[in-house]
Amino acid sequence: MKITDLEPKLIWECFDEITKVPRPTHHLEKMEKFLVDWAKRHDIEVHTDKVGNVMMRKGATPGHENAPVVILQGHQDMVAEKRPGVEHDFLNDPIKTVVDGEWVRADGTTLGADNGMGCAAAMAVLLDKNLEHGPIECLFTVDEEQGLIGANGLEKGFVTGDILLNLDSEEMGQLVIGCAGGKVTISSIPYYKKEAPAELLYYKVSLSNLKGGHSGMEIALGRANANQQLCRFLYEANARTPLVLAEIDGGNLANAIPRDAHAVVGVSPADEAAFTAFAAEFDKLIHEEFLFAEGKDFSFVAEAVAVPETVIDDHAARDLVHAVFACPNGVQGMSLAIPGLVETSCNLASVKMVSDDRIEVTVHQRSSVDSRRDEIADRVKALFSMIGADVTFDDSYVGWAPNPDSKILRIAEESYESLFGAKPRVEALHAGLETGLFLEKMPGLDMVSFGPTLKDIHSPNEKANIKSVAEFWKLLSEILRRVANS
Repeated sequence: MKITDLEPKLIWECFDEITKVPRPTHHLEKMEKFLVDWAKRHDIEVHTDKVGNVMMRKGATPGHENAPVVILQGHQDMVAEKRPGVEHDFLNDPIKTVVDGEWVRADGTTLGADNGMGCAAAMAVLLDKNLEHGPIECLFTVDEEQGLIGANGLEKGFVTGDILLNLDSEEMGQLVIGCAGGKVTISSIPYYKKEAPAELLYYKVSLSNLKGGHSGMEIALGRANANQQLCRFLYEANARTPLVLAEIDGGNLANAIPRDAHAVVGVSPADEAAFTAFAAEFDKLIHEEFLFAEGKDFSFVAEAVAVPETVIDDHAARDLVHAVFACPNGVQGMSLAIPGLVETSCNLASVKMVSDDRIEVTVHQRSSVDSRRDEIADRVKALFSMIGADVTFDDSYVGWAPNPDSKILRIAEESYESLFGAKPRVEALHAGLETGLFLEKMPGLDMVSFGPTLKDIHSPNEKANIKSVAEFWKLLSEILRRVANS
């Protein structure tokens, strides 16, 4: 079965078109062109702005011309992650979708339902001639996943709506009315290379195939952070058998929990047996510790490799391992205002040798309290400054404070209950959404966020629940009908 055989056919056909367009964050030229060409092909009014946001407009169904203008909003970009060994060029290759029982997934990569499904829903509304609605504006923003560039760059008057439906949530039955703000800390650590001691034996130590996932939505699930666990091993192994560090690499994106990390280390022949014995001991240890969070499918191995040309100087190698091992990571505090909500968290996202003299460590902080977001970012800065790193902040964004008196929230609640005979959950998220920035630019905007059920987003395990997509479409259609008649 193909996804174009699924119901509702219109939304799945639109999503299928989107999956054929390469659209990783910061590489959206093809997606912007696709959206503009798609709109022109269907005779839909379309506009673009200087940062690449695309807006399409549809008039009201007869009799509802004076209804409030509703903005349907999703983001164009997707997180580009793939399993080790999978050959896929995110700049040129389409996503290969698979219907797998009750779910749709991709073949070895992220699916891009975050937020391709939201974009597809907006496109389906533009095409569907049977819906009852007031005036519609569909806003497709750029680079939400890193920097919220589209929301930050949104110009006054580009959209004019009174109500915004953000279609970027991942759990059907949930209406989102608030989200966390965030900040990215980037530590640039100097080092120099020296000739690799030829008398040592070298091993590549790899931790791979962890579950990873969204650094906001999954941060409270206790999943292992590949970067921190690798440096935990290096720290503890070095205490037993002195090591030299030749190479280190782990993680990719600030908003994804790192799934894979590796290092190349040298050990004295006299210490080889003790080193490999501890590697086997550590493998057993972390499989026991993370059994319930990760399952059994991840691997930790130490494999002999050839002598490298160079190694990292001893001082920088020691400081790097110590700092990454000590870095705040995971949940840092729970909300006292909203029971069960993570208030503040840290994701030790990536460790990269970006040049011959610099190693870069990226950490993503989130909090529903901006001062706590800044505090944890400053703690990370203080830590890495102690080892001589040049620390900068990037991609800072504000949270979205809940408005329990929202009119569109009440309409969404009534719509859900009338369709499904149950009350939806009204919640705030620890994830970041563009809504806080929209509210800064348009203070009177009334907003709610919802979407179909997606699992393991920001990882190659990402999947969309087929039944929930149909429910999502019904809910969106009913909300638009009720707004038109309000």
